[in-house]
Amino acid sequence: MAELTQRRREILRRVVEAYVATGEPVGSRSLVGEGMLGVSASTVRSELAELESLGLLTHPHTSAGRVPTDRGYRLYADGLLERLEPRPARFPLDLTEMRNEVEAAMRSTTEMLSQVTHLLALVSAPAVETTSVRHVEVLVLQPEVVVVVVITSTGGVTKRIFRFDAPVDAGLADWAREYLNESLAGLRPGTALLRRRFEDPGLSPRERAFLDTVRPAFLEALGEAGLQVYVGGAAVLLGAARAEELDSYQRLLEVLETRAAALELLSEVLDPRRPLVRVGLELENPALRDAAFVGAGYGLANRSLGAVGLLGPVRMDYDKAIRTVRAAAYELSRLVESVYEEP
Repeated sequence: MAELTQRRREILRRVVEAYVATGEPVGSRSLVGEGMLGVSASTVRSELAELESLGLLTHPHTSAGRVPTDRGYRLYADGLLERLEPRPARFPLDLTEMRNEVEAAMRSTTEMLSQVTHLLALVSAPAVETTSVRHVEVLVLQPEVVVVVVITSTGGVTKRIFRFDAPVDAGLADWAREYLNESLAGLRPGTALLRRRFEDPGLSPRERAFLDTVRPAFLEALGEAGLQVYVGGAAVLLGAARAEELDSYQRLLEVLETRAAALELLSEVLDPRRPLVRVGLELENPALRDAAFVGAGYGLANRSLGAVGLLGPVRMDYDKAIRTVRAAAYELSRLVESVYEEP
């Protein structure tokens, strides 16, 4: 905004940060009392009035102090995004140690985000289309009972038990384990290659019949479509809410009970390098008009795999939220690189 001088930007920043910290309208006296603006109280009052005329501040009827509007928060957040450090801060969790437990890593990330920020945390797991077979076990439990374990690249584990009409040759089970590991490792669901491995014309009728029986284990492991979203921190968010905010927070949580609403929020976040901020009416869902969202994408160098986000009141600590989602997205990117790009 052309009308916004450096001093007005500084006053706006101080009003936002003071209101976020206290929840109380900010007056000129408290700003002058900080002793860092170098101007008189009358000058500060004049600047506050100008900021209000620009739609960046407003004031409750019962107070002479000002509070930020959605536009004021938006401009403040834009300033933070313009001053991002080249490298994200350190996230409190090292997720690379959980490369074989991706689901647990997603849950841990969600919990840590909400603990650090006291906001509602959302994390989307990689889409199933990116999941591939990592390892297969075929074991004979009883003469006519076989268990098949399929481990995917995202850490998912599927175990299926199959009962045959006649005793299963242990040698056939060993062959199936070796064949499936050699021929399916790295293949993704829905690919023609995966289907061909089960329908290879070079297989004997006995081998083909065995694979046809155990094939549902792979369909179950890889066939569930769509993204999975982890949501955490509802109790923390409600516990920190002011009395007048409880109704809007309750509406917010009701909206997020549907997976589609959470996915809608996260689907817009693609770039891991630059977080996304949406304030108030910028969130299209009417139930979120009193909320703000900060998110960042994660993934591989050439492909986005998911997103991490924080949802809370418009009066949130945007600086902390932006730094935290960047750190979490960076750590999740390290995790998926170790999962998807291994030989």
